[in-house]
Amino acid sequence: MAKARTFFMARFQGATLALLRVMAGLMFMQHGVQKMFGWLGGWRGTPGATAPLFSQSGLAGVLEVFGGALIVLGLFTRPVAFVLSGMMAWAYFQAHAPDAFWPIVNRGELAALYCFVFFYFSARGGGPYSIDAVLERRRSAARLDFQR
Repeated sequence: MAKARTFFMARFQGATLALLRVMAGLMFMQHGVQKMFGWLGGWRGTPGATAPLFSQSGLAGVLEVFGGALIVLGLFTRPVAFVLSGMMAWAYFQAHAPDAFWPIVNRGELAALYCFVFFYFSARGGGPYSIDAVLERRRSAARLDFQR
């Protein structure tokens, strides 16, 4: 029986997961710095404008900046990604879905995509090139040392 051939990219699973995680986190952070600091065009397209911190947009900005940074680092990936996924689902249904059913029509495709990318990270974790993986390797080594 012949051995099944695998696609050449299979050997890069860990690296591509890390690349997706880092880029998703960096792109997500851009939305937060608009709201929190008025950078990159500012809040609601007004250069220099910021969202009130104690508002729904202000809270979203905090989650986008700090949650995005944790995703980039791969630290607490699963719980952070779960929270961010929920936030993006909320954003989609609150801000986009009332306008039309289809995401391309209601301009909510980015919110929907972030929702599902973060939902994937909440199930998959940060991957081998993450701080979570380093911490898990250390915990495993400490358990082995303790068992001796």
